[in-house]
Amino acid sequence: MSVRRMPVLFIGHGSPMNALEENVYTKLWRQLGQMLPRPKAILVISAHWYIGRTAVTAMEKPRTIHDFGGFPQALFDAQYNAPGAPQLAQKVADLLAPVSVTLDKDWGLDHGAWSVLIQMYPNADIPVVQLSIDASKSPLEHYELGQKLNALRDQDILIVASGNVVHNLRALKWRDDSEPYPWAQSFNQYVRDNVNWKGPAKEHPLVNFMKHEGAKLSSPTPEHYLPILYALGTRQDDDPVSLLIDGNLMGSLSMLSVKIG
Repeated sequence: MSVRRMPVLFIGHGSPMNALEENVYTKLWRQLGQMLPRPKAILVISAHWYIGRTAVTAMEKPRTIHDFGGFPQALFDAQYNAPGAPQLAQKVADLLAPVSVTLDKDWGLDHGAWSVLIQMYPNADIPVVQLSIDASKSPLEHYELGQKLNALRDQDILIVASGNVVHNLRALKWRDDSEPYPWAQSFNQYVRDNVNWKGPAKEHPLVNFMKHEGAKLSSPTPEHYLPILYALGTRQDDDPVSLLIDGNLMGSLSMLSVKIG
């Protein structure tokens, strides 16, 4: 009997307001929640838990973190009360050995996680754990952590990596219909062109993304880019990689999203 392998998602999450709004991106997220095999639990790698160590949430009831400012009160009132999964947290820690993984009881779910999941699974009835992004590790090491997490796919665990491959808030034009900067468009296309690349991890163009001339402006800090490396790291040779959606908001924010498997 064949084992069902769960797909893996990289989601361009954009503004926290996507938790409440109706647009082409949130419509896609709802469709994914309806179309994908229902997971036993969800592991999220979010750009917004970027710290100096590798940690995984291990509490029974993760809190909803409102890690933003200047938005309507309705966004601060939103709660995503999905249960945690301490046993899954321990399994993640075991898979990532010998990397030291902290079983964290303080963090919760930041908006990179819950703003997407509240659209995908609005009933909040699937257990969720979140994995931090260790700021001290190289892009190759993040990719290799993704390779280790691949084993979860055969255990009905949905892996959702959440970030934005182009994310330069200082360059935003503050109009949704603004044309993308040439460097943003070029780097975004570079990612699109290479998500299907096969070969040694250390030679992967997207692991070596800083070699692209538009990388420094597209990712002035790496935390929003790195989640895609976790998703790509989970890929097995026979996994198709498909583009779910693309788009640029306010000139310097890419909403590109992909599905592996």
